[in-house]
Amino acid sequence: MRTLITGANRGVGAALREAGIAAGHDVLATARVPAGQGDNCLTLDQAKPQSVRDLAAGLAGRPLDLLVLNAGVYLDKGQSIDNGFAPELWAETFAVNVTGTFLVAQALLPNIRAAGGKIAIISSQMGSSERASGGGYIYRASKAAEISLGRNLAVDLGPEGIAVGIYHPGWVRTDMGDSTADIGAQTAALGLWKRFEDLSMETTGTFEFYDGAPIPF
Repeated sequence: MRTLITGANRGVGAALREAGIAAGHDVLATARVPAGQGDNCLTLDQAKPQSVRDLAAGLAGRPLDLLVLNAGVYLDKGQSIDNGFAPELWAETFAVNVTGTFLVAQALLPNIRAAGGKIAIISSQMGSSERASGGGYIYRASKAAEISLGRNLAVDLGPEGIAVGIYHPGWVRTDMGDSTADIGAQTAALGLWKRFEDLSMETTGTFEFYDGAPIPF
């Protein structure tokens, strides 16, 4: 399965890349700075539309069976409601997590269509309106918007047979999570790959944990 994974230079993205290669998939990766990441790691800063256009131009004519939209930032972790959450953080977070996610999906649709492929969005349960527990306002809002993107892409691309799944990787021991998190990145990656493989028109639009448990929107 020819796959492209965004934000695959560290954390869950890197684990997804390694697990995909180990399973025999043809995996392309992206990073803002791909130096030292190998020949199959391409440059992408999805906060910059020109970078998205450049990636699409470089991949023109190459079918993709699976696009994994993993790249994201969590810039407001631990901030106070009294003096945190600066406007600049809102703009940067949404540029990556929402606008960038959409622009990459839009730009690579020809590649997905050429393969009859599918799209997986790595979001977070923090975007669920039924799991609001306070704090993280910017990240939560961006992930809620990302869930909405996935749901609506599933509707619009359904007639073409393109399935779209939305997934929470779990609380993972990465830089974005922390050292006390529940699971390692490899556990998350192996579970997510199972979700990708099972994704079909019967399950399009679903929002699930890495282990397949459903998450309320």
